[in-house]
Amino acid sequence: MKKQILVLSLGLISLVALGQKNELKAAEKAIKKNDLKTAKQTIESIDENSVEAKYKAKYFFLKGSAYGKSDVAKAAEAYNNLFEFEKQTGKQKYTKTAQPKLNELIQFVSNQAIEQYNSKNYNEATSNFYLTYKLSPKDTSYLYNAAVSASLVKNYEVSLQYYNQLKDIGYTGISTQYFALNKDTNKEESFPSKELRDLSVKTKTHNNPTQKSTDSKQADIIKSISYIFIAQGKTEEAIVAIKEARKTNPKDLNLLLNEAQLYIKLEDMEKFGALMQEAIELDPNNPTLFFNLGVVNQNENKTSEAISYYKKAIELDPDYGDAYMNLAASILSGEQVIVDEMNENLSNFKKYDELEGKQKALYREALPFLEKADSLGRSLDTVRSLLNIYDLLEISDKADALRPIYKKMKAEQ
Repeated sequence: MKKQILVLSLGLISLVALGQKNELKAAEKAIKKNDLKTAKQTIESIDENSVEAKYKAKYFFLKGSAYGKSDVAKAAEAYNNLFEFEKQTGKQKYTKTAQPKLNELIQFVSNQAIEQYNSKNYNEATSNFYLTYKLSPKDTSYLYNAAVSASLVKNYEVSLQYYNQLKDIGYTGISTQYFALNKDTNKEESFPSKELRDLSVKTKTHNNPTQKSTDSKQADIIKSISYIFIAQGKTEEAIVAIKEARKTNPKDLNLLLNEAQLYIKLEDMEKFGALMQEAIELDPNNPTLFFNLGVVNQNENKTSEAISYYKKAIELDPDYGDAYMNLAASILSGEQVIVDEMNENLSNFKKYDELEGKQKALYREALPFLEKADSLGRSLDTVRSLLNIYDLLEISDKADALRPIYKKMKAEQ
């Protein structure tokens, strides 16, 4: 009796194997006819766990081929299972054919993600950038792109998850870019790889090969993490995130400035000012840092200090229009005290005239800085401010010339 049962069991196994063989043949035939719907239905009818070892590689290969671009995730999973299985068995029957198919799928998803990002379809871009990364984990830039895309649609939880993954794997985003000069156009052109650049130089279509490294994105990642925390109302976590980064790179100016920007968002100008001072020690010839300190001090009503910082910014960059404008505004901030005192001395003509003289002296002091700001970048603010001062100082010719310009700019606003 036992022997009979054994024979029947073996017969059942043979029938299952025969069924799998026929189903795989049917799926293969459907794929060759490009009837992928039938191929997928046939593959789905097979229990993966029961597939015999001798058919397993073919099963994974056909599954990947059947799903293809219609379900890249399933197709890629099948191909990766194939690679792992054939690596274990030592038989590479389908791997060489499947690898370029997988690469094609990765490129397909990557291109979709880029198109979606450029079309501002950030939700779909997030999914496809992340899928590209999962399909090709070495291409960590796609994980970065997924994090950025998620943040653009305020999907903060997902964005934070991806940024933390980037931080954990030590992602820098630093890459090498390759350039050479086109002999015909005499313009520098970029190349996707060193090999292509060198080949162009060798064939003498280009010369003067150069290369440079892109900046690290680590500071941007930390900044993004801290900004997400701020958006979520998690101030403490934001401060911890950026301070943690600065401990490892205390002289990294970008990280320092990111921390400073964080305190602007938190409206803590005292700490912002302290960090600007620290930044100046690291980069003493940076006019923007002195300009920012001017703003901080002016906001704290430290006018003389603000004026000093704006003048330093202008010394470092003589074409710094905003610095000239803010310098003039700092000088004119002293006017209110004079006006208040004038109102208290309306019947004291001698005192009133003396105060009016001080007021006009302020205008004359600020005027050249306003004129310079206007010459560097005319705006409604520069024109309005100049026109007021010209009228108050009774510089009629300049006021008359500027008045129609001001009216036109105001009408166009």
